[in-house]
Amino acid sequence: MTSTATGPDAGHDAGTPDPRTMARLAEILAFDTVSRNSNLACIDWARAHMEAHGASCRLDFNADRTKANLLATFGEGPGGIVLSGHVDVVPVDGQPWTVDPFALTVKDARAYGRGACDMKGFDAVVMGHVPDYAAAAAGGEPIHVAFTYDEEQGCLGIPKLIEAMAAWGVKPRGALIGEPTSMRLVSAHKGGYVWRCRVTGKAAHSSLTHEAVNAIEYAARIIARIQDISDRERTAGLRVAGFDVPFTTISTNLFSGGNGPNIVPALAEFMFDYRYVPGFEPATIIDDLRALAAELEPRMKAIEPSAGIAFLPVNHIPALNAGPQDDVYRLVHGLLPDKTVEKVAYGTEASFFERYGVPSVVCGPGSIAQAHKADEFVALDQLAACDRMIDGLLGALARKAV
Repeated sequence: MTSTATGPDAGHDAGTPDPRTMARLAEILAFDTVSRNSNLACIDWARAHMEAHGASCRLDFNADRTKANLLATFGEGPGGIVLSGHVDVVPVDGQPWTVDPFALTVKDARAYGRGACDMKGFDAVVMGHVPDYAAAAAGGEPIHVAFTYDEEQGCLGIPKLIEAMAAWGVKPRGALIGEPTSMRLVSAHKGGYVWRCRVTGKAAHSSLTHEAVNAIEYAARIIARIQDISDRERTAGLRVAGFDVPFTTISTNLFSGGNGPNIVPALAEFMFDYRYVPGFEPATIIDDLRALAAELEPRMKAIEPSAGIAFLPVNHIPALNAGPQDDVYRLVHGLLPDKTVEKVAYGTEASFFERYGVPSVVCGPGSIAQAHKADEFVALDQLAACDRMIDGLLGALARKAV
């Protein structure tokens, strides 16, 4: 596992990963980067390894400096390709693991460990090929490596990295995000919004309802409109071919309110989310709900001036919509034996790069079906296929520089 073989094809066949990839995988899995923990030890490890091979590295910290995004650059000049992955993983608490989740276990042609699939397998491939980047970037475009924090918390770190990249003047011409796709190209995914709605009313004994503003009942009016929107999008909304669910979905998922069977409630809160297809304008949904709230509030305020309805954004992941018009799409697709192009319902950090003006695609080793589970694994032949993709990408960049 600790071989230091050099060169992309040193000592392994088509189904066996580069020994350098396996060495890096053993190292990165050993870091307990569950999102509730700091990722700084892992980031320091990655930075030291890349700086030792000629990278210039920059860090972007979270507010309390317990976590950091890392951007490493090999070569100089504008443009280039960024290889991007997150280093945080989901918890293992309560899961029936049969192997140590924070150590590499190889058996049955699989590599086991928390994050092996999502997405430290790709990170290890990227780190395994670090010795090759400087030569590929020499005289041509730079190669960037980005590692982020808190992707599993709702892509909280990547917006900060994009903001930092803009301040640093770094704007690659393409991005490859290595989420597990079974080494097929993912060109598009849905966007997602999560909102909290807070309804403030006025409490009273249930025998005095005329003096109260029932927060639950007004919340129910908003929730009923959410269901109407859901029905509308399912039956008559924008359709985008290629998605398992080819329309925008919306649902109410959490609700709280009330403190007694004979008390009119003064407060109700609920959370709802929508997953929208590329081309759908997500603002139309919240605009619709705010318009309804504006109709309801005068009646509420006539009884209690402080009553009202507030919508608080919790999280947003933009939609991704890459296509053959993008260089990075053609480059990565051309390197893959499996020419299947997929569109998926889950979100990734690729759409944040795309919104920054960097065309982006998703392709990485492992199946999303294995992510977040006990005994998470990535098949060794998937890692080997990812090795070949990175080898091919570096070769294409080097040839372009000639």
